Amino acid sequence: MTDLDIARKVDLHHISKIAKKFGVSEDDIEMYGKYKAKIPLSYIDEKKVAKSNLILVSAISPTPAGEGKTTVSIGLSEGLNKVGKKTTVVLREPSLGPVFGIKGGATGGGYSQVLPMEDINLHFTGDFSAIEKAHNLLAAVIDNNIQSKTNGLGLDPRTISWKRVVDMNDRSLRRIIVGLGGTTSGIPRETGFDITAASEIMAILCLAADLHDLKIRLGNIFIGYTFQKKPIYARDLNAGGAMAALLKDAIKPNLVQTIEGNPAIIHGGPFANIAQGTNSVIATRMGMTFSDYTVTEAGFGFDLGAEKFFDIKCQSAGLSPKAVVLTTTIRALKYHGGADLKMLTEPDCDALRKGLPNLEKHLENIKQFNVTPVIAINRFSSDTDEEVRIIQEKAQDLGVKCAVADLWAKGGEGAIDLAHKVIEVVETDPPIFDPMYDWSWPVKKKIETLATKIYGAEHVDYSSQAKKDLKKISELGLDQMPICIAKTQKSLSDNPLLLGRPKDFIITVREIEIASGAGFLIPITGSIMRMPGLPAHPASENISIDNYGNITGLM
Repeated sequence: MTDLDIARKVDLHHISKIAKKFGVSEDDIEMYGKYKAKIPLSYIDEKKVAKSNLILVSAISPTPAGEGKTTVSIGLSEGLNKVGKKTTVVLREPSLGPVFGIKGGATGGGYSQVLPMEDINLHFTGDFSAIEKAHNLLAAVIDNNIQSKTNGLGLDPRTISWKRVVDMNDRSLRRIIVGLGGTTSGIPRETGFDITAASEIMAILCLAADLHDLKIRLGNIFIGYTFQKKPIYARDLNAGGAMAALLKDAIKPNLVQTIEGNPAIIHGGPFANIAQGTNSVIATRMGMTFSDYTVTEAGFGFDLGAEKFFDIKCQSAGLSPKAVVLTTTIRALKYHGGADLKMLTEPDCDALRKGLPNLEKHLENIKQFNVTPVIAINRFSSDTDEEVRIIQEKAQDLGVKCAVADLWAKGGEGAIDLAHKVIEVVETDPPIFDPMYDWSWPVKKKIETLATKIYGAEHVDYSSQAKKDLKKISELGLDQMPICIAKTQKSLSDNPLLLGRPKDFIITVREIEIASGAGFLIPITGSIMRMPGLPAHPASENISIDNYGNITGLM
């Protein structure tokens, strides 16, 4: 059966029952139909948060074959519940871009899913739409201010970096010209669209502690300069209040359920290759308020989402994860070892061994943060016992705990061994994690620390534009913010063709974007773009709906 077939066979519990199991009164949740609800922020209890065990699920470098981080996150939470640990999984919301582009869905797989999967994968509770509207409101206010003769701030259109956003992969919108309709239709200027997951509003929502913090961060968004070289922020345009009003419901985390009827929270959705790649601080704290264990996920490989989770989210929110589960698949390691994509289901121990250095590097990176890793072998039916043993033997040589997880087919039952190993790590008094860098370091030192220590680069090159951006950041006094590097997810380097564990490569920073509202800087490396395009045959070609309202094609 497909993921959708499996999901449809589940008798869903009413969300009020899930809320009661989670620990929230039915009278306090805001229901979106029978199976979705929002939870008030007032339920977050920092004393309880401090006592909960936060577990991060990450992965080796992603491949076209898929690694299944979300499936592992959900399955692990089910397994921990089965062994008597009250556990909540906290995940990001899917973006329509990947849903209609490559993935076709992003709510786990098989018997490790969050439900209702059709709703979550599509419009859900409207959070992405609210973020999109708040972002584009600011864009409209900016262009209106440029046009205004009575209320204008004298904005120089050439310095404005704020684009518009849409939650769809649409490469045609990467660069556009606005204001070409004459004197009544705006001042002509070049701009473009990013995907909503890359919006600074998304990043702000996911890092905000509460509504007050949200409004302050929205006001801190850097817009550009006046013709007199004065920096302008969103607060100068009096836009923050209206933007926050549009986000009044979106800031509340969403409660849903797993296939096995356990609570799950899904909130926020920044990508990890172009943003910070983790769910909201509010959602994580909400899960930790009501759980012995909270399982959360960071996007793409450990070098992207997990690094940003530690260096940006955890430092910003004062969180300290107790362990990292590194999702690994035999198929992915064979791909990193040089096996052809079409042959990954065929036994190939040589390619598997050649791909192991990628796994080793990610394990080394986890340990650099003073956190203990646990390898989760997300097993597929094509994996042989010999191939599994190769990874287990490597783990034993490295002194790392390793568990085979059969989560797609067995759900929580297939995660019992993984759950016990995670508990063992947590209960042996793990040390508090150490960040990779201090925010107060110079910008170049922070970038180069990540490039050399996490990616394994020899050194970093800066384009002339990047050097100008460094000067501007220093002049604005924004150089003490953390770094959120935009980089390809396909390689530890900035070249997607360099698989495995590349060495002696150079990271090239093309430009550095300022996200002063979110509170970080975004060095853009390689050919990474913040507006993806659709593949030749997008997943949307297989998605449809029948006359009875049943959706098909979501995977």
